[in-house]
Amino acid sequence: MRFAALACSTMLAFTVGVSAAPPAVAAPAVAARHAYVVDSHGTVHFGKRETARVPVASLVKVMTAYVVLREAKLTDVVTVTAADVRYAAKGGAATAGLRAGERLTVRDLLYALMLPSGADAANALARTYGPGKPAFVAKMNSAARRMGLGDTRYTNADGMPTPRDGGYSTAVDQARLAQYALDIPVFKTVVSRPTHKVTKTALHQAHTWTNTNKLLGRADGAIGVKTGYTRKAGFCLLFAAEQRGTRVVGVLLGDSDERRFKTAERLLEHAAGEIVIG
Repeated sequence: MRFAALACSTMLAFTVGVSAAPPAVAAPAVAARHAYVVDSHGTVHFGKRETARVPVASLVKVMTAYVVLREAKLTDVVTVTAADVRYAAKGGAATAGLRAGERLTVRDLLYALMLPSGADAANALARTYGPGKPAFVAKMNSAARRMGLGDTRYTNADGMPTPRDGGYSTAVDQARLAQYALDIPVFKTVVSRPTHKVTKTALHQAHTWTNTNKLLGRADGAIGVKTGYTRKAGFCLLFAAEQRGTRVVGVLLGDSDERRFKTAERLLEHAAGEIVIG
């Protein structure tokens, strides 16, 4: 499944040099260490240390999903290995509860990757579509370069810290990546789903995956995108919504757990108030 043509259509004015529209009301207080809100017209609605290079935890999985969608068919079947399960079990990574020997479609594994943030799903997909994890990470970094994400470097497919962890990104780059990914209908559908159920078959167990993004159903027009946490990165949130006919994307890095969702909701309301219709 190829989405190369989307790259041209999505390269809007996502640069730090874009001037923000004069605020109609004061922007909300943001305690996160880094924050950025921009809409699909390139209007910046909020920025706070948005160009600093920092770890972004499981927001990395947005690029993992993007690369998989370029490489795979949704109907491809991937076999989960014991190594995939062991990888996710170590270091406190979030898992989708996959079991060795299960055979799941790429479509289902994307839900396992994005909703519960399964490192087991990330490992299985990267191993399959590199092929091999080093080759897959190289594809992630190549995609980042094509998108113009000059302040982003990936070292794995799940965002967990490693002994030689040198992975980083910025709030600006993550917002740009989200706009590319959301241009893919399947990706948008996956990250907008509150839950996804997989019925037991001869190939796999039954699974129910719940989206960790609490904005869904709470913020007007919310459409995902991804949560993340590591001790070094803090709590992170990449979020988006359709506001007054315009897509708004926001990023919070280095926040606290519950506060990030409340802050994101206020930032979306602020952006909606600034969007000019006409």
